[in-house]
Amino acid sequence: MSRGFVKEDDLELAGTDVPERPVSAQPNYVTVNGYAQLQQQAETLEATRLQLKINKEDASALQKLAVVERDLRYLTARLENAILTTPNKDAPQVLFGATVEVEDEEGKQQQFTIVGEDEADIHLNKVSWVSPLAKALIGNKVGDVVTWPRPAGNTTLEIISIQYH
Repeated sequence: MSRGFVKEDDLELAGTDVPERPVSAQPNYVTVNGYAQLQQQAETLEATRLQLKINKEDASALQKLAVVERDLRYLTARLENAILTTPNKDAPQVLFGATVEVEDEEGKQQQFTIVGEDEADIHLNKVSWVSPLAKALIGNKVGDVVTWPRPAGNTTLEIISIQYH
């Protein structure tokens, strides 16, 4: 579009209309740590929001403010709908909040913790309770063999141990 058809005010506000973050339709189960993380993120965003509101003349600050406010709305909704779940530490089967040690067909052992969607972080081996891996594990016991459906092909896992912290 030619600049001749754009008002200067439009350019200053470019990027301030950001799309909302989609909120999962699944129940928002959270661990104690997951809830604390959501609260911390919301507090950090609120502090950032207050800082950015000071610079109302700065176009880049307005763009950042729009993103921060969008993310703050998302986190507020997630906190309002959070279902704090404390696992039964004596449960013999895999449930939400469990740390599960598994062994694959090649003898490689891995450990995964089943957490809420917002707490999931594969780099920390934390998987969402709605992930295919968690769905394969939930409800099973030590010694059970489960099939983990993956895009690269199904993998068979044996449950070695289940821990609750």
